[in-house]
Amino acid sequence: MPLDLYVMPASPPNRAVLLCIKALGLDVNMKPINLFAKEQLNPEFVKINPQHTVPTLVDDGFAIWDSHAICGYLVSKFAKDDSLYPKDPQKRAVVDQRLHFDSGVLFPRLRDITFPLLFLKCKEIPEEKRKKVFDAYEFLEKFLADNEYLTGNSFTIADICCISTVSSLVEALRVPADDYPKVKAWIQRCRDNLPGYKEANQPGLDVFKGAVDAELN
Repeated sequence: MPLDLYVMPASPPNRAVLLCIKALGLDVNMKPINLFAKEQLNPEFVKINPQHTVPTLVDDGFAIWDSHAICGYLVSKFAKDDSLYPKDPQKRAVVDQRLHFDSGVLFPRLRDITFPLLFLKCKEIPEEKRKKVFDAYEFLEKFLADNEYLTGNSFTIADICCISTVSSLVEALRVPADDYPKVKAWIQRCRDNLPGYKEANQPGLDVFKGAVDAELN
């Protein structure tokens, strides 16, 4: 049975799953969901995912949602080795911490900016919200102090999930990382080295940026 992925590629968490799929070389059946048209509230989709969120993955009748959970599931089931999500308890714990940093710090700060812009039609980003993003960059700078990637010198699903958020903050929401040289270098490293970055992350990021630009310009 093919994997079904309910997805809205403009959304950063959705792009994280697309990057993970590229890294694993998987084929999936893409099922687009338009959140602006409230397609996520269709009864058929709510039956699959009561939280009616995307991305949502269905694997032969098994449904899982949340990008971090999906990435962990896909790697655990399909990866040829554990480089993307180490089995060693201490190494995995660090990856998990970075994943929680994305879900608990990075993405909420992005959403705090994005929701008023796209759904409440605000026309500016308050400086205090930008400062919170800079504070998050400062933590990332420390994570990268001795590493090329967020948990070491090879990329994991932590980098995959975090870069989808950070690239959106930098390129779409205009919160630059220029004052954080290690973060800036990591962003470029992800662009250059994550499999399928141009196909999996950039197109949705460009759509996201276009929607933001329409409100800010």
